[in-house]
Amino acid sequence: MKKLLLMILLLSVVCFTPISASASGPSPGLWDVYQDVFMDAKYIDLTHAFEPVQPVWPGFGNAVFKPATAGNRIEGYIDVGQEFEYEKHGFVATAYELTTDQYGTQLDPPAHWEKMGATISDIPATYAVRPLVVIDIHEKVARDKGYHLQVGDIQDWEKKHGRIPKGSVVMARSDWYKGWSNKERFNQKPFPGVSLDALKFLHLKRNILFHGHEPLDMDTTPTLEGEYWLLHNHFAQAEGVANLDKVPEAGVLIAIGFAKPMGGTGGYARYIAIAPKDWPHGVSVRDVPGAPLPIQPHPLKRDENGVMRPTP
Repeated sequence: MKKLLLMILLLSVVCFTPISASASGPSPGLWDVYQDVFMDAKYIDLTHAFEPVQPVWPGFGNAVFKPATAGNRIEGYIDVGQEFEYEKHGFVATAYELTTDQYGTQLDPPAHWEKMGATISDIPATYAVRPLVVIDIHEKVARDKGYHLQVGDIQDWEKKHGRIPKGSVVMARSDWYKGWSNKERFNQKPFPGVSLDALKFLHLKRNILFHGHEPLDMDTTPTLEGEYWLLHNHFAQAEGVANLDKVPEAGVLIAIGFAKPMGGTGGYARYIAIAPKDWPHGVSVRDVPGAPLPIQPHPLKRDENGVMRPTP
């Protein structure tokens, strides 16, 4: 928490740095914060890559991945219906048949349940970076697979770390994500969730931005009472989150990215935790600069499900 407060202090200081700062003085705007804090911070991906074979709510089907084909003829280059290929056309592309926008790691807007609710394209840019709180219930889930986060768990977290920051994202760590590869069991009850009382406490008493959980549903009540209350009261949520066991409980930020289909009722999301540089998990920008990107060990070929994979 102290490191998070220091980061916020740095942000407030550099916001008043003149843009015309000289080459020998401070960097303009927020660049010093990036150099001093974010270059060496540890980044942990909290996102499942979505693919054709994976858990999905039983009412939906799985996605289909296949080669993109030409929709128009280009004389001397490609005919309608022909697949794009590296050797013939210089590139490939993939077509996705997505059965739902409730697929994989998600950001759910209120429009998912509420006809007057905000859609995914209404989500403001201010969602981009927020404080992250991780409340660990994985030991209780190990004893009771249907355990749901309770107000007492939140209060226990606050006894250790202080009051949950207003506008933060709160994730419930259950370690349920570790069963992602077992798509039949992943959605079967019992599975862990978040109680309605805990949701109301987080939103009405602590004024959080949204919460997240590892399963693909928030609760196992017959009417999904938590999800009903949340989305009808115009709050969002994250579902299908991963790797919360690799993130500190406090003093962390989260970067939030999502697809922006116009009027979308769900969002394919990417969540990345940003932890202090001395945290043992994750990678830093210095370790993995991102440009150039690594070369595959073998040429990319489509597997039996249409996914491009390095293949000897």
